[in-house]
Amino acid sequence: MKPSDFPGIIAPLALCALLAACASHNAEQAPATTGTGGYYKIGQPYEVNGQWYYPHEDYSYDETGIASWYGADFHEQSTANGEIYNKNELTAAHKTLPLPSLARVTNLENGRSIVVRINDRGPFSGARIIDVSQRAAQLLGFEANGTAKVRVQVLADESKAIADAMRRYGRPAEVASAAPVETAASSQPPLTVANAPVQTEVLHPVRTTPQTHRELERTQPVPYVLQLPVTGNNRIYVQAGAFTVAENATKLQRSLERFSPSSVSKIVINGTTFYRVRLGPIADVAHADALLSKVRHTGVTGARTVVD
Repeated sequence: MKPSDFPGIIAPLALCALLAACASHNAEQAPATTGTGGYYKIGQPYEVNGQWYYPHEDYSYDETGIASWYGADFHEQSTANGEIYNKNELTAAHKTLPLPSLARVTNLENGRSIVVRINDRGPFSGARIIDVSQRAAQLLGFEANGTAKVRVQVLADESKAIADAMRRYGRPAEVASAAPVETAASSQPPLTVANAPVQTEVLHPVRTTPQTHRELERTQPVPYVLQLPVTGNNRIYVQAGAFTVAENATKLQRSLERFSPSSVSKIVINGTTFYRVRLGPIADVAHADALLSKVRHTGVTGARTVVD
């Protein structure tokens, strides 16, 4: 799907119209919390199963991939930003987006679309880009299947409003991705186009009140399903990398073609031409997981699964 295929999300800062304002996959220690038990967090770069992740503020985030869900095993446990996971609320886990953020998740197989509150880190198994709550999976129509092809889009204005309010009245935000992190030379791979973090955007607090902050902290999406048209082929690929030099893309493509049919495609993003190396299309999620594992074991740690 292209951005032009998707209708307008919501009006800027229309929190009251869309939201009801009134689990963690890791064992990270949380600082003292606010009244609702949660705090605003970005966090340090971290490693899970040999893969590095770089949390950062990205209010233009718009990605396709595979979603999964988590439920009873994490119910009523602390999330990565100190909130309490409730499998019956519309929440989700993401590897790098700020916590909390609001995002629209669209099931590309049936067109069902909802808004979720991202307040946890994960998922770290297979090739998933987001792990939604059990209730979210029910509304999106993939609870029984376990996974689905999805598009994830950050709601920029709403997410910024929450971040601004929590910075002003909540605990000090962990804006760690803007500062260099000291690590052993051998413990962290060199940054490439595929895994380089985006520079943190500097945001200034807006004029809010403690009451506004309390309302934003409690902001929970309402269980409203928007039915959108399903467009495009929505096939699964493993994207091994994206390069500004065509020769580099061709070299990588040739080194991986023994695993699967592969290709190099050109795309222009913000005026810059990138050459993407993709393997596939792939029949299903299980085969995508296996292929991604093979590609990463060759040293291409920034490889990921996409839907296009």
